[in-house]
Amino acid sequence: MQMLTRAATALFAVATLVACHSGDAVAPGTSTLTIRNELVSVNPSGYAPLTANIHVETEASTTITMRVAGKHGAASDVVKSFTDAGTVHNVPVLGLYADYANAVEMVFKGASGIEVGRKTYTLRTAALPTNTFPLITVDVRHDSLMADGMTLVSYFGYGTVSTPVHPFIFDRFGDVRWYLEYAGHPVLKSLFYDNGIERLKNGNWYFGDNSTNAVYEVDGLGNVVNTFPLPGYKFHHQVLEKPNGNFLVSVSTVGGSTTEDVIVEIDRTTKQIVTTWDLKTSLQSGRRTLSANVEDWAHVNGLAYDASDNTIIVSARTQGLVKLTQANQVVWIMGAHRGWDTAGDGTDLRTVLLQPLDKSNAPITDADVLDGAANHADFEWNWYQHAPKVLPNGHILLFDNGDNRNFGGSPNYSRAVEYVIDKQARTVKQVWTYGKDRGTTTFSRIVSDVDLLDGGAHVVWSPGAIGNATGKVIELDYTTQQVLFEAALIPPTALFGITMHRTERLSLYP
Repeated sequence: MQMLTRAATALFAVATLVACHSGDAVAPGTSTLTIRNELVSVNPSGYAPLTANIHVETEASTTITMRVAGKHGAASDVVKSFTDAGTVHNVPVLGLYADYANAVEMVFKGASGIEVGRKTYTLRTAALPTNTFPLITVDVRHDSLMADGMTLVSYFGYGTVSTPVHPFIFDRFGDVRWYLEYAGHPVLKSLFYDNGIERLKNGNWYFGDNSTNAVYEVDGLGNVVNTFPLPGYKFHHQVLEKPNGNFLVSVSTVGGSTTEDVIVEIDRTTKQIVTTWDLKTSLQSGRRTLSANVEDWAHVNGLAYDASDNTIIVSARTQGLVKLTQANQVVWIMGAHRGWDTAGDGTDLRTVLLQPLDKSNAPITDADVLDGAANHADFEWNWYQHAPKVLPNGHILLFDNGDNRNFGGSPNYSRAVEYVIDKQARTVKQVWTYGKDRGTTTFSRIVSDVDLLDGGAHVVWSPGAIGNATGKVIELDYTTQQVLFEAALIPPTALFGITMHRTERLSLYP
């Protein structure tokens, strides 16, 4: 039986049990369902306050559909069907509201799929921590046009370097429906996940921690279920699950003279490091075109994996976007051509620079455009980019921050931008972009994210550090660029002036 754990509560009231023998008709008092035992635990792990576990033992074998009743009708309900039949059920409940008497309905079905009973529990939750979560204002919401799901925020808005960051999920109405609070955790009490958390293929969450230099897997209730250490390395920025389950991790070498310029691959089964990419070998560590920082000369801030040719794509903020083979050989470099010369292994990197094309596929030959000093009407380079993605069609999508754009930084604007790259011809063509016309209102010189949803129909674009620490989550129709959803997040305080690093649109349950 699920037992109550630290900080867990069992504040609930049980409504009248009702049941039926067929269809959806409810016939109170005619239940064929007998509940032998039950226990409700709010926040069972102690680290996910808007979750619960409902332990139910029934006399006959049943399946369960659980519904958390939303404040705004069906569009705000959380519904999850658990199809495993049995007499003992531990139902994880996600999507509760804070400081609220949440109605959680359980519908039981028998072996024939006919409803045999239902029961509603009222789960009382505590308020959100004070001076922690942002003010969330929903400025645009087209319910019938938006992609499904809620928004996961890898939040930076509250805390110091010694207090844990708080990932949270909010719904389309601006209500927080899930978050992790690790302040009392023996290991993760100073969690610093940098880029943030993502969902594994198995449905759990994963993130790296700069405070303990390890990768963690946690479940939806906040329990740590696996740890992957990084001996000899210090975690920063991103951990990425590959299709084979292994992790790509951006790290710094402990005791090294430079930082944030190494990537390692962790075997998911053995937990051993199986591949290492050192950018001092494959790139030009002395290039100072975009930064004079000798130690943090590359500042790797994002990773992507290209399954088409088993390569990795590295976002080095102050160098450009780089594709590398498993042997740490450069396939191409996307970025302004100024200042490139010889790699640490002796490769002439000027031979792997991408040639930009205009919209008619003709090479752009303007020396200032190639250099990065000027833009072309059909093409702009990526500047201090974040969040690279390899799209299903092979295109590259990224957040072009625009810091130091054209080596001058004015005017200030950030973009979501999509490129087509021909690795054989070493050409690059800009095919879609959004954000330039919004200027400083969505300019984020650091952090930020962009994702493609629903088979390419929608884009979620998230500038994470606008002006005085404001973040925005903006959903667009890819074709028309109509804004379908827009929310502003304003934190009470901001670690490093950042509201959030990454966001994801996803279902609350995997």
